[in-house]
Amino acid sequence: MAQSAAVATPPPKGKASRRRSATPRRLPYLLIAPAGLLMLGFIAYPVVSVFYYSLQNYNVTKPWRNGFAGFDNFTRIFTEDEQFWPTLGFSAQWVFTQVTLQLALGLALALIVNQTFVGRGISRAMVFSPWAVSGVLTSTIWILLYNSSTGFSRYLADAGIGEYGTSVLSDTGTVFWAATVSELWRGVPFFAILILADLQSVSKELYEAASVDGAGRLRQFFHITLPHLRDAIILATLLRGVWEFNNVDLLYTLTGGGPAGETTTLPLYVANTGIEGHDFGYASALTTVAFVILLFCSIVYLRLSKFGGDNK
Repeated sequence: MAQSAAVATPPPKGKASRRRSATPRRLPYLLIAPAGLLMLGFIAYPVVSVFYYSLQNYNVTKPWRNGFAGFDNFTRIFTEDEQFWPTLGFSAQWVFTQVTLQLALGLALALIVNQTFVGRGISRAMVFSPWAVSGVLTSTIWILLYNSSTGFSRYLADAGIGEYGTSVLSDTGTVFWAATVSELWRGVPFFAILILADLQSVSKELYEAASVDGAGRLRQFFHITLPHLRDAIILATLLRGVWEFNNVDLLYTLTGGGPAGETTTLPLYVANTGIEGHDFGYASALTTVAFVILLFCSIVYLRLSKFGGDNK
């Protein structure tokens, strides 16, 4: 009896046992701690630095004026800077045009390559391949295509359409759409990839049941496909909107913000102010304003779209 009682007695709970039980819970956090610290250093430090320099007069070409400026840079943005509002307006126009067209074309391409046909794998590779091309290389390709001597405008002139020596990138009436087409070529595959991935998860039984009930392809699209793609479309448009707002590489290489500042977005204006003008304090203030605008618009968009909520 004494031996069985000794076996049934539970082990004492001390500090050593609590440490052993806490170790498995802490292990995942310990494993991701190095990566977390690196991300904190590479992300948090630049963000804090931008906020700090936005309150400073910091121009490397005029060091005698450097020092604490308070909110003078922000006052200058909203009251004195004649380029801020036009560049912000063009940024909004650029984002709206790009996201709308990329979504429409990407959805169409995703629906096409989701069908079963001969050569579907090759077609998917061709559709998705522009997404793997960098922005600078994309702009270089389109610069060659838009070149007045070697591009397609020369062949159009040979056919009697247009004149020799004209470039769509130097004309204020055509440069916007020329840049738009260049970015569409790179951006449409992003939507096509995300939407196609979500289309793969739609149950075929839903379409079969809808066909039995007499629903045509159009009704199936609006009542089955689109509701299923809702969250994917919201997330894709949000991400692409932020990326297009911050687009610098393609426009900088393709047009340089010209002609006559017609294609200068707010981030491109920030880059020119900081890199070419060496006014890092004012460029940081512009970046802070752009960050607040993006944050506000993203929150409003997610709230209005009810991302992650009930689709009904």
